[in-house]
Amino acid sequence: MQFRGGMNEIMRQAARMQRKIDEAKARLADLETTGTALGDKVKVTVTYGRKLSRVEVDPAFLAEEGLDIVLDGICAAANAGLAEADRAVDAEIAKITGGAKLPGS
Repeated sequence: MQFRGGMNEIMRQAARMQRKIDEAKARLADLETTGTALGDKVKVTVTYGRKLSRVEVDPAFLAEEGLDIVLDGICAAANAGLAEADRAVDAEIAKITGGAKLPGS
C-alpha cells in the first residue's frame, strides 16, 4: 500500500498540526485554575501557561499554624493547580492530535 503525497505531505500535515497545537496553547495560556491545600486554607491560582497569579492564605490559619506549615501548603496548592492546568491543556491538545503524542508538544 502506498501513501499518496509521500513524505512531503506527511511533513505538511505534521507542521499544520503543530501550528494548531501552538495556537491552542496560546489561546489557553491566560485561563486560570485554582489549587488548594490544608483544607482550603491555602489557595493558589495559576494560569494554564504555568504562571502563578495569586496566593491566598487564611490569616487565622497562618497565625495558628505558623509560616512553615503555610509555606508547605503554598507549595502543595501550587503543584495541585499546575497539575490541573497541565491536564486541561493536555486534553485540549488531545482533541487536536486525536490522542497521539507528538514530540515537543
